[in-house]
Amino acid sequence: MPPSQLAIATSVVNRLVKEEKSYHKEHEQQQARITKMEQSNSTEENAEYELRQERKALEETNAMFPELKKKIRDALARLEQQLEQDKGPGDQSTPEDITKAKDAVASALTAIRESS
Repeated sequence: MPPSQLAIATSVVNRLVKEEKSYHKEHEQQQARITKMEQSNSTEENAEYELRQERKALEETNAMFPELKKKIRDALARLEQQLEQDKGPGDQSTPEDITKAKDAVASALTAIRESS
């Protein structure tokens, strides 16, 4: 049996939340590298170049957050709509799918709040 529309919408939300967490982790790592490079006062020839590259990478990571937040909101809206549609008779979603969907809604709302 193919996955239900609810299961598909749930996986989309879960994937986007996971991706957002990954970008936050990357952001923290880049920030730590920049701080370390600034404090080292290295006299290496390419130290300034490397620092510029790290700052550029950090800017690119920061640029991802607004778009990712929009994608999470859109996917969350689709998931909530799918949850509403599946309340009626003849729905093809299992109670397990509904529980997973509600968990995904909660994690998406948390991700949106944390990135605000």
